Amino acid sequence: MKAYVSEVTQFMRDFLERHPEVVEKQKEARATWWDRPQTLAENKAREEAKVAKKSYEYYDLEKDKEA
Repeated sequence: MKAYVSEVTQFMRDFLERHPEVVEKQKEARATWWDRPQTLAENKAREEAKVAKKSYEYYDLEKDKEA
């Protein structure tokens, strides 16, 4: 018995088979944003640049203290 394949999956498989350049473009785009080499200095700078979050974002405790 053959496994079910949705129309969307079938479309994507056919499309990518007819347009192999799209797969290469996807790989390039992924490399741009995700597959970058990182240095310890970059990681440290990124960690130091983070802004501390409020303890509870949906309720302003400072405003409540003033009232």
